[in-house]
Order: sequence, then C-alpha cells, then structure tokens
Amino acid sequence: MNFRRGRNREEPEINLIPMIDVLLVILIFMMVTTSYAKFSELQINLPQAGGEAVAEAVKPINVAVDASEHYAINNQGMPYTGVAALAASLKKAAGDQVDPTIVINADAKAPHQSVINVMEAARQAGYGRITFTTQNQPK
Repeated sequence: MNFRRGRNREEPEINLIPMIDVLLVILIFMMVTTSYAKFSELQINLPQAGGEAVAEAVKPINVAVDASEHYAINNQGMPYTGVAALAASLKKAAGDQVDPTIVINADAKAPHQSVINVMEAARQAGYGRITFTTQNQPK
C-alpha cells in the first residue's frame, strides 16, 4: 500500500550558505593577519655620514680558571690571594682601557665560587662587560 501517493518526494539539496559564511570568515581572518610590506615601492635616500676609524682595537682580558682553582690573566698565572688582588691584576691587565671585556675561560669542573670570584673582582675594578667561553659538544 502506498499511503504517499499524492505527495511529491523532495530531492535532497546542498545548502551553500553556511559554506560561504565559513569561507568569508577565513578570508577576513587572512586579510587581517597578513602584513603587506611594500618596501620595493618606497624610494628612500639614506643620509650619509663619515666617521673616523677607531685607531685602537679593544682587546679583551682573558681570565682562565682551571679545576684546581688556579687563575691566569692573559696567559700569565697568578696566585689567588683574594678578590681585591684579582681586581688589581685586572686593572693592571686593562692598562688604559676604560671598560674592557672580561672573558672568563672556566674549566667545566671548576668550582662555582672561583668563577664568582672573577666576576666580583671585575665588579670591584669597575668593569661590567663580562662574557664566558664555551665549546660545542662533540657529535
């Protein structure tokens, strides 16, 4: 028995409006987040300046600390008698440089306190530019 004889069967259809809404949101998002750099269109004449070359190159002060707490400044060994003596040695090694770079070459097994002693001596000497050297791990 066919009870639906007078009714037409509806065909399924794809509604495109939600898909268009999603695509418009994505388009708006892409337009907002994309930066448009037009450096090639700008014609800029940069100012010119002349400067004198630095006659004296800044020479860093190398401080080495080994695992048994022996210190060396610029490859000259020195006995450690205190932070004040180390600061005086740093000033002597700096010569007439105002703020030289202190390069600390510490052994991996050197006590932490020995590295802190060098940093404290540099602070007492008035030097604030301190850096450390490392080496790459072997592959």
